[in-house]
Amino acid sequence: MLVGIVGKPNCGKSTFFKALTLADVEIANYPFATIKPNHGVGFIRVECVDKEFNTQCNPREGFCVNHIRFVPVDVIDVAGLVPGAHEGKGMGNQFLSDLNQADALVHVIDCSGGTNEKGESVDSGSHDPAKDIIFLETELDHWYFGILKKGWEKFARQVQQEHREIAVSLAKQLSGLGVDEDMSKKVINSVGVNKETPSSWTEEELMKLATQFRKLTKPIVIAANKIDVPGAIENLERLKKEFPDYMILPCSAESELALKEAVKHKLINYIPGDNKFSIIDKGKISDKQKTALDFIKSHLLEKISTTGVQDVLEKVIFELLNYIAIFPGGTKKLEDQYGNVLPDCFLMKDGSTALDFAYHIHSDLGDKFIRAIDVKTKMTVGKEHQLKHRDVVEIITSK
Repeated sequence: MLVGIVGKPNCGKSTFFKALTLADVEIANYPFATIKPNHGVGFIRVECVDKEFNTQCNPREGFCVNHIRFVPVDVIDVAGLVPGAHEGKGMGNQFLSDLNQADALVHVIDCSGGTNEKGESVDSGSHDPAKDIIFLETELDHWYFGILKKGWEKFARQVQQEHREIAVSLAKQLSGLGVDEDMSKKVINSVGVNKETPSSWTEEELMKLATQFRKLTKPIVIAANKIDVPGAIENLERLKKEFPDYMILPCSAESELALKEAVKHKLINYIPGDNKFSIIDKGKISDKQKTALDFIKSHLLEKISTTGVQDVLEKVIFELLNYIAIFPGGTKKLEDQYGNVLPDCFLMKDGSTALDFAYHIHSDLGDKFIRAIDVKTKMTVGKEHQLKHRDVVEIITSK
């Protein structure tokens, strides 16, 4: 699973990425500070099952604090996009292509309206952030349209001449974007094109197809960044009404990054996503740092209960992509061969079965699957048993 961080330059996109991952990236107040895509790891919170077994887990990946498990998620930050990116403006083609493998996108916008369409700083409130939402949709739709249109006439003629099913052929053609046969059939039916004569499809129909494929393969959560700047809250409420189909979440990437840096330097205690922090030693905090922390507390944590950054990633994973967390374990012991307690936590699509989980861990477990055991209830379940969020599952195989 890969989450892409997108947006125009200077909206706080790279700050958001660094706040998620603490990766060493360039953050600058000018367009195209990011040139090559940055890869990092963010973490989502899962209430750990170790507490239910009166033990403490030892994660192999991620970490656990106060029985809150932080599970890793791969994240990519691409260069800022500008209008005309699909035509190559602002090096857009390359960076749109960098998003090919992303399962979902976080669109970071400057909700204060302090960044214009070119990614240049302007007076807060002088730019309408609604234009940024429309701009990204337009660029992504034209990018998909360009991929769909490339070689279309030859492709469509071959499909007709060989009497192939268009949905199957189109799914293969767009597999690099994550399109499968079911998705292809759904989109073709929704647009209402003639399945027998794809060579007759108009550019308008192809654009409609591109838009629908984009919505299904690159779902978006909007991170309304710089929410602590005057005017941003009002813009947020307006955007929610203008774009009811989107999840639009308030955040301040700069504040989350400041809190994580303070933790890194052992100035405060703070768990990502919490609505509070505590100062470890007031004597080590400068007046400037205290002022900054007081601002974060009063303008963010007390107003919206969070900096929002952690919430955005979790909304993507649990609500947009519909993943659940599953722990492998045993009824006799929860440790692996090295003595680590509940070392793993895997993210699976909601609706996954016990057999799906076995294959997810290792192909041999799937091939030799006999049954599974719900470790919490000690109940034996079959291969078609659908798993629930925070299940602990033991896989029983043949020798």
